[in-house]
Amino acid sequence: MICNRFLLILCTVFLVPIVNSQTIPTLGKIEIYDSTFEQIVSPNQSIEILSDSLRWAEGPVWVSEHKFLLCSDPTRNTIYKWSTEGGFQLFLSPSGYTGLHPYSDEPGSNGLLINHDGELVACEHGDRRISRMSLAKGGKVTIADSWQDKRFNSPNDICQHSDGSYFFTDPPYGLPDREADTNNREIAADGVYKISADGSVDQIINEVQKPNGIALSPDESILYVSLSDSQKPHLLAYTLSEGKITGPGKVLFDFSKQFAKDGPGPDGFKVDSKGNIFVGAAKGIVVLNKDGKLLGRIFTGVPTANCAFGDDNWLYITASNYLLRVKLHN
Repeated sequence: MICNRFLLILCTVFLVPIVNSQTIPTLGKIEIYDSTFEQIVSPNQSIEILSDSLRWAEGPVWVSEHKFLLCSDPTRNTIYKWSTEGGFQLFLSPSGYTGLHPYSDEPGSNGLLINHDGELVACEHGDRRISRMSLAKGGKVTIADSWQDKRFNSPNDICQHSDGSYFFTDPPYGLPDREADTNNREIAADGVYKISADGSVDQIINEVQKPNGIALSPDESILYVSLSDSQKPHLLAYTLSEGKITGPGKVLFDFSKQFAKDGPGPDGFKVDSKGNIFVGAAKGIVVLNKDGKLLGRIFTGVPTANCAFGDDNWLYITASNYLLRVKLHN
């Protein structure tokens, strides 16, 4: 754990570990749109509240080696930790901005992952970079912070290919004036980038607005990208060959057609081993099969950012000020 004495006091005041109470509170419901969804989660399954003390919960990742979950609160510039034994507590602050002066409404880290070496990789809004950090020793190292000598906007979400390369999205959400920021913005496009294993950076997508979540299919033949664009709230699928995009993105799912009244549009998402896609969208986790067919929704009733698969078939969900979990089938 990396925090000073003052921040530890704040943790004690604000972050009461709800999970330690005898009765775990719940919210929401399971909605079935296709009967196959009942093979993924029971329609009577409860959605448990693990904490309700975040400002905006983001970027969950399960750390299997240590049996705990990490999640970002970009508004607080902090990463939090949850475990069955320790409950909910501060893990790292600052998480994404190390400047001396106020920067933006969301200066902290957003998307997180555990890379192939067991390090914590973070998309940092305020410092505008992708970093990695040993969970055992601490100490951040910059993986990439620019493309063609221009600083990224605010890296948002990330995934890793089996060859060691990373794919990440770079919308303007972490900039002081977001998309209207002309003072700090150096790259005009809301890009999607690849960091190769040798450290080189390529802009691989530049024709979309507000790319947000990103993930690979289980066989790494498809790169999925979600757009939080209110005009085109789409989940896109790009064909990959040897780690390279081979053509334009296909609209796999249009959230404006099915969930127009339940915005916002798609945020972060994860893909399970069978290719099912769990998307933070429409006040819950919308679950699609690999062909884009709607299977069901884990309805939280609040704006829902992302999710992460944990041990023992738990799905962890970051939604508004909540950290949640729901039990999935095998």
